[in-house]
Amino acid sequence: MNIHVTYGDLAELKAIKVNLASEKIVLMELGNEAVLIQENDGSAGFGEADSYTVLDASGEISNGGYAVFNNIPVTPEGREIFENRFMNRARQIEDNDGFGAIRVLRPLENDTYVILTIWEDETSFKAWQNSQSYENAHKKRGTDEGIDKKPNIFSRPSFVTTYKKVN
Repeated sequence: MNIHVTYGDLAELKAIKVNLASEKIVLMELGNEAVLIQENDGSAGFGEADSYTVLDASGEISNGGYAVFNNIPVTPEGREIFENRFMNRARQIEDNDGFGAIRVLRPLENDTYVILTIWEDETSFKAWQNSQSYENAHKKRGTDEGIDKKPNIFSRPSFVTTYKKVN
């Protein structure tokens, strides 16, 4: 399974979504920027796209109104360690109220992995961040066992982007 993401003007992305009405597509926005997320077994249904292989998935990307993209640049030598960490994750996020979906995404053309989570709303996401399951999922962070302490894993700092669903 693949995820394809394109960014741009809301009106332009709405037109693309209409033309691909039979596809599994979600349109979201943040201020003046919009993002179109397509999930399929093939290539992107639009021109420019960041494409990813789905390494792990739970839920449906259409199940929610708030998307969180945790963008994590990983070095070539760190890919195996990083992927192993996420393939062996605690899997407790799925039990939280308001959870819609998670996708662990391997980039096809750059070094930035994405952990995409979909939530009912921002309140649900923030509640998860303050939950015991979040604490369990991140309990090794900052310790000798955490991948953040392993050398040559990350090529630069990670960053988070969030979007709200467009109806």
